[in-house]
Amino acid sequence: MNFNKWIRQIHRWLSIIFTLTVIITFIALTQEKPLVWVSYVPLLPLALLLLTGLYLFALPYVGKWRGGPRTDG
Repeated sequence: MNFNKWIRQIHRWLSIIFTLTVIITFIALTQEKPLVWVSYVPLLPLALLLLTGLYLFALPYVGKWRGGPRTDG
């Protein structure tokens, strides 16, 4: 796999991890004595999703800007 496919695959797995951490956070915060620090757990996957998402968003534009062939993949 090339670098773009790795980033795309990492982005997909990060989205699954982020969704699970949000669900876990909701469950933890509904407890009688909620642990407030649990609400910060989804921030790391969210930040990584932001970075990989911005990279994937910029791919077609950078390809056009450089004048090179489009990377579909």
